[in-house]
Amino acid sequence: MDKLKRFIDIYVPVEACTLRCHYCYITHHRLFANKLPKFKYDVETFRKALSKERLGGTCLLNFCGGGETLLPPEMPSYIKAVLEEGHYVMVVTNATIDKAFDEFSKFPKELLNRLFFKFSYHYLQLKERNWFDKFFNNIRKVRDAGASFTLEATPSDELIPYIQEMQDLAIKEVGAVCHVTVARDEHDMSKLNILTQMNREEYKKTWRVFNSSLFDYKFSIFGEPRKEFCHAGDWTLSLDMGNGILGQCYNGLYSQNIMEDVEKPIKFKPLGCHCQQPHCFNGHAWIALGTIPDLKAPTYADLRNRVCNNGTEWLQPQMKEFLSQKLYENNEEYSALKKILVNAEMSIRESANKALQKGFSTLNKIRHK
Repeated sequence: MDKLKRFIDIYVPVEACTLRCHYCYITHHRLFANKLPKFKYDVETFRKALSKERLGGTCLLNFCGGGETLLPPEMPSYIKAVLEEGHYVMVVTNATIDKAFDEFSKFPKELLNRLFFKFSYHYLQLKERNWFDKFFNNIRKVRDAGASFTLEATPSDELIPYIQEMQDLAIKEVGAVCHVTVARDEHDMSKLNILTQMNREEYKKTWRVFNSSLFDYKFSIFGEPRKEFCHAGDWTLSLDMGNGILGQCYNGLYSQNIMEDVEKPIKFKPLGCHCQQPHCFNGHAWIALGTIPDLKAPTYADLRNRVCNNGTEWLQPQMKEFLSQKLYENNEEYSALKKILVNAEMSIRESANKALQKGFSTLNKIRHK
């Protein structure tokens, strides 16, 4: 069995999209017509930057764009490269780019066994555009070829009248009800509240009808600041595919470019007890995979899988086994002394960052006088 060494969340710098979901910031800021990115680093550089040797073993890589991840036509080539390197790959997509799924379905079986699609079930947009056939055909295309998948809806207040029909359609097309996530309101990044007009209990009662382990766990940790020692920056990382910058998390204290010189060793520096987020809004991935050993959580496989009405599962056996691991099972935990040293370094970095921000703020005020 392949051992899960690290998890890297890879941001694909695309803001254009084929859909116009009302709850998405791409729609709020009218970015859906933006031009597609020109990637600074080619496929081979990308592969070398993320080699198993450089990362210390087999990793789980998650590709997700600001808009539709697979709109850049080069994406299947980048994904294939890291699969050939031996990693396991997840792709967040709205399943509307037919050409990409034609390419994926032709990947060798050995690669498809390590490929997992997280299909975003944007029900109202698909219904409005009459794209249900396109959507589910692309899902079946890669499922039948041997890839794993999950179906996930973003719960929005406008979707409530359609709950039953969206459940029925999912059962008909892919054998089980979709999972649901917890939508976050990004108008205030300092809080990242739940995106709804309902109170917390009403929201929970409304969306628990999906019996989604993903929703249940994500809801249970949503809004809870993390104070424990976190190994983000070592066991889990965040990479911007466009500029090559590898960070500890979405808003960490240390970053480095890992693509300018692919021979240069990567420095793995955990955040420790210095989380910069109001709460771990994607803890269903980071925490479930084990970046905070002190927190007990379901496995990532448990949160993503479904057993279909014919007995089959959304996760293929090899992918299910890999996603059932915890990072703390395959990495050495930091000693008490090492944790103290990590927290001391992050405290210094945090103070330096605040001083810089204050300095920039003062300069801006002087310039505008």
